[in-house]
Amino acid sequence: MTWIELIGALLSAWAVWLTAQRRPWCWPIGLLSVAVYVGIFAEAKLYSDALLQIAFALLIVYGWLRWLRHLNDDGRVQVAPLATKDALAHIAIGIVGSLTLGFVMHRWTDAALPWLDSALTAFSLVAQWWQARRHIAAWWLWIVVDAIYVGEYVYKHLVITSVLYAGFIVLAFIGVRSWKKAGQGNGADKKPAVA
Repeated sequence: MTWIELIGALLSAWAVWLTAQRRPWCWPIGLLSVAVYVGIFAEAKLYSDALLQIAFALLIVYGWLRWLRHLNDDGRVQVAPLATKDALAHIAIGIVGSLTLGFVMHRWTDAALPWLDSALTAFSLVAQWWQARRHIAAWWLWIVVDAIYVGEYVYKHLVITSVLYAGFIVLAFIGVRSWKKAGQGNGADKKPAVA
């Protein structure tokens, strides 16, 4: 399965790089990567991650359509601010989602890491929602989530994927810098207290 993992990793890295550059092509490339990763995570018994890929597919379609309505003249998406009250509400939803999915996975499946995997899944959805809504804060959340994912994937012997997620951290810092520069002047570069 290593070559499939490599294909998924390359597609994912390409999609994140395009996202950091604010290019709408990140969405269809991301859709291809999640299709590959559904199978990889199901095989590794990381069921929350497999479900996450399906949720990502839905959010990718949403994000793609949303970004296409908010492009600059250069074809790059406009960055939007995130209100602190919205950030706090989304973090609370992430916590509730973590606990609910963790309980389900712990109780009714043979998931390898039900609580951790569920928390990472819930907060990945929050980060993806923020990304679709064009918020710089998404990158800060991705940095935290991806750092934890690196450890999880090393533990599950998904070496290529763990290296990929380490690369995602680097790409997230590039995204922060790029999006912050693009958002200067419209308030989008203001980081909420929780992000």
